[in-house]
Amino acid sequence: QVQFVESGGGLVQPGGSLRLSCAASGSIFSIGVMGWYRQAPGKQRELVARITRAGSTIYADSVKGRFTISRENAKNTVYLQMNSLKPEDTAVYYCNAASPFPLPDSWGQGTQVTVSS
Repeated sequence: QVQFVESGGGLVQPGGSLRLSCAASGSIFSIGVMGWYRQAPGKQRELVARITRAGSTIYADSVKGRFTISRENAKNTVYLQMNSLKPEDTAVYYCNAASPFPLPDSWGQGTQVTVSS
């Protein structure tokens, strides 16, 4: 079963930027659609961005225009560029399949993003 390792989170002020990375232990091309999810304290995990093999993207309304998902199939890596961050973006961010559902046994540890002044 493929495993994902997320990195790049941290503490950032409102309006700041972060770039998250997700390294997969297997082929993301074979998985197909990949996604970034997030879970804020006391809330359910939600899908915020997804990207197909060919690079087509879909975003949740809450992040549209601020976040950009990308992938490098040859490196089995998915990225999430986050700009104009808001306090409500504070969450643990995870990557997983999104075709259309995540792989239940492949969740990584996630990476914490905290947006605060």
